[in-house]
Amino acid sequence: MSRRRLQCPAPAKLNLFLHVTGRRADGYHLLQTAFQLIDRCDTLDFTLREDGAIVRSNDIPGVPAEADLIVRAARLLQSHTGCTLGAELTLHKLLPMGGGLGGGSSDAATTLIALNRLWGTDLKRAELMRLGLQLGADVPFFIFGQNAFAEGVGEQLQAIDTPECWFVVIEPGVQVATPAIFSAKELTRDTKPVRIADFSSNAKTHWKNDLQTVACTLFPAVDEALTWLSAYGDAKMTGSGACVFCAFDDEASADQVLQQVPDRWTAWKARALSRHPLAHMLQS
Repeated sequence: MSRRRLQCPAPAKLNLFLHVTGRRADGYHLLQTAFQLIDRCDTLDFTLREDGAIVRSNDIPGVPAEADLIVRAARLLQSHTGCTLGAELTLHKLLPMGGGLGGGSSDAATTLIALNRLWGTDLKRAELMRLGLQLGADVPFFIFGQNAFAEGVGEQLQAIDTPECWFVVIEPGVQVATPAIFSAKELTRDTKPVRIADFSSNAKTHWKNDLQTVACTLFPAVDEALTWLSAYGDAKMTGSGACVFCAFDDEASADQVLQQVPDRWTAWKARALSRHPLAHMLQS
């Protein structure tokens, strides 16, 4: 890999469960969740520039460059470290926007990790995570680098082991705006907190997504996809939607279900990851 250029993956995540346990005075919701990395990724190219400019080289429909999290992440790292170098950023988007897969947050995290290496700014993981939190609550998880039990607004992370498995994921064809879900009057915000030990013991009866009922009410397409996939296992929505997923013990079982998904939906399989593909680029 050239010292002046990097190509890096930005993997998706699934929320194996998501509980809303309260609300802070500033309006942010208190959550508990388990983040699972999967091998479905966006890809980003980074090319070093000597002139200090941050330039996104390609158009992303609906996302102006100035508002793009990758541009904001690059400028945040530049400003925080005083780095005088710049970068050209190219984002190859595979993960759907408004899907609950953390694509934008993962893109931002990969930008921080990659430019920290390319620019030689050498910030340690904990400092990059603190920077990432300024961009979004899910960004620290992707910098954390492994599957995690998360609390607070999602930034308090503890590493967890999750089973090796395959997932079938369905994109129902709608974009779900996270604020619409969290501001819904129907959303319950008082789920009793659980312990990480409870999750590790795999007591499945407790594990639900508190946002799912609201999303299914507001977006019937999510409900339809969830109902269809539930015939094959314990299907859930990830994040605030719209994507829904179901775990399978092996790839052959996932393939079998994937072949039966109706053509009106985009669907794919993904393998569970235990570590972020860029974990080796981070200093603890």
